[in-house]
Amino acid sequence: MKKNWLALSLTGTLALVLSSTMPIVQAEESLAGNSAAGKEKAGSCAGCHGEDGNSMMPTFPKLAQQHSSYLVRQLQAFKEGSRNDATMAPMTLALSDADMADLAAYFSSQAITANPEPSLPPSEDSDEPVDENKAKETMKGLLASGSNLYRNGNLTSQVSACIACHGPSGEGNKPAAFPALRSQHPDYLIKALTDFKSGARNKKPDNMMNMIAKKMSDEEIKAVGYYISTMK
Repeated sequence: MKKNWLALSLTGTLALVLSSTMPIVQAEESLAGNSAAGKEKAGSCAGCHGEDGNSMMPTFPKLAQQHSSYLVRQLQAFKEGSRNDATMAPMTLALSDADMADLAAYFSSQAITANPEPSLPPSEDSDEPVDENKAKETMKGLLASGSNLYRNGNLTSQVSACIACHGPSGEGNKPAAFPALRSQHPDYLIKALTDFKSGARNKKPDNMMNMIAKKMSDEEIKAVGYYISTMK
């Protein structure tokens, strides 16, 4: 019962977030994107995110199969300056609402690719060769911890369960513009959570993800990032 308390406690918060995002969602619905037009406009996105939204670079997010409502919201945030990113801010300045809707329609229609089994990067503090068996055991432990945190949260530190907003399979919540996380690059997920924790991601200290990430340890961030990357 206690394990599920954090997930259940988000019900009220979720209702508030839903109400606060409705104007954005309604605006997107009133301006339906054109996937074919979005494909034509996506050339400048391909260098970092891949032609079909499946980025080959682990620190750049996959956009494929992401909810169009979330993609539009993020493009708006980059353009308005409420989300910090030195690369994306200038890329969005010339985008119209129609451009954003078209790009979102295109990338959301593409299938996301599954990730290979995650592995630990080489240690920067040691020149010793990697002990493969030890590395596998460490990763096994991280995945187990990540699964527990994703589904149950951490009652002691009041870290909410990810499942409440992002779904049992990491599918997200389109009406609320909560992103799909499944099969995302682990490096990007870890970076995103780290940026939420430090405040580097946006200028809103009361943002729900900022508040959650600040309560997470670096080890928890790694664990849940690796675990989410395995979800399909």
